[in-house]
Amino acid sequence: SDNGAPFMANVYPFFSYVNNWKNIKLEYALFKSTSPVVDGNHSYANLFDAIVDTIISAMEDLGYPNVPLIVTESGWPSAGKINVATIQNAQTYNNNLIRHVLSNAGTPKRPGSIETYIFALFNEDKPNPDETESHYGLFYPNKTPVYPVNFSP
Repeated sequence: SDNGAPFMANVYPFFSYVNNWKNIKLEYALFKSTSPVVDGNHSYANLFDAIVDTIISAMEDLGYPNVPLIVTESGWPSAGKINVATIQNAQTYNNNLIRHVLSNAGTPKRPGSIETYIFALFNEDKPNPDETESHYGLFYPNKTPVYPVNFSP
């Protein structure tokens, strides 16, 4: 904070959903919810914003209310051992994430732009015991797209 540097965090609604699927709706994790979740004075249309605002609240509680936040990784796997790791869900999540970030709406606690990076550009081409970890890429290792991605608002 003394140097004006941002706080960097990885935000993965996928893991929150998978570890709490009984209480979190898939639509909420994929930016498709039609009913908001209300937390105090804030109303959340998606899990991404709720996670980001949780991080912001923790920073405020520690005395750093003005430190910028950069989401250094976010994404959804397109395959793996978990049943919601599908091409359709990955495409939905990433396209909706891009649309949300490009809208510059921000979050309920911090309106405005959210600098966000998608994990990852390429799927991994080496076997991984946790198969989902190898399938976050927008492209296969041979450079063909896993699914169409729209980088327009």
